[in-house]
Amino acid sequence: MANITAQMVKDLREKTSAGMLDCKKALTATDGDMEAAVTWLREKGIAKAVKKEGAIAAEGLCSYAIKGNKAVVFELNSQTDFVAQNAKFVDLLNKVGEIIVNSDAKCTECALKVEAEGKDLNTIILEASGVIGEKISLRRVTVLEKTDAQVFGAYKHAGGRIVVVAVLDGNDEVVAKDVAMHVAAMGPRYVSKDDIPAEEVAKEREIILATALNENATSAKPKPEQIIADKIVPGRLEKSLKEICLLSQAFVKNPDQTVEAYVAGAKSKVVTFIRLAVGEGIEKQEVDFAAEVAAQSAQFNK
Repeated sequence: MANITAQMVKDLREKTSAGMLDCKKALTATDGDMEAAVTWLREKGIAKAVKKEGAIAAEGLCSYAIKGNKAVVFELNSQTDFVAQNAKFVDLLNKVGEIIVNSDAKCTECALKVEAEGKDLNTIILEASGVIGEKISLRRVTVLEKTDAQVFGAYKHAGGRIVVVAVLDGNDEVVAKDVAMHVAAMGPRYVSKDDIPAEEVAKEREIILATALNENATSAKPKPEQIIADKIVPGRLEKSLKEICLLSQAFVKNPDQTVEAYVAGAKSKVVTFIRLAVGEGIEKQEVDFAAEVAAQSAQFNK
């Protein structure tokens, strides 16, 4: 059995960009054979996956896992939508959900450290990334908890392009599912106006005021600025805030009533919700194919 030195581990790490522990495992498994260790890492998907760290993973799927009074909502990203439809990716998505919901993890960083199958979740994802052939990354892990007197409403749109989990008082699962479907369709940001931060309300008021003053300046019959500030702006602000709040939105299944009226009619109440849509906030990489072909041609002609 070869003596695996720190220098050997360091050399393999520099060659493959794999983690120190994985490099040591590879060298141990191959009796210190450097080239065999590189092959071992590639076969495990570790070296190949790590080399993809510079790529942008902006596609993928969102999902949820529910166990008793606990729900985990998360996003697993891939580089292309094609890979997100791959059976291996979907299997990984389900495995990630089960691992997290059965742990004490409350955030993405904590979830990646959860141990399962003799390794942490980060390594499981890296290995799967190598097998599938694209960078895969875990993003936006949120945990929701309810009481025995509450119910989860969960909904997936387009296989997980949008995922919602809502918590409602009461035990009406149909109403909870309806609320989750509405959130998926309409994308409210808050349950009610009481949940909107004061600074966001103030910023929206400033925007509406500036817009109204600009309109007034070009109007054939300008109004006094005080009227705009005291009469027009409050009405527009109220309308704008209602549009981003779940309870004040027109219910998608019956636009003649609000979500608040629908839920109240079922003797229930919305407590909270989480809505995730794939790739939110990620700047997707734009590929200039003409430049790429030109660069390859130049390289070929050298």
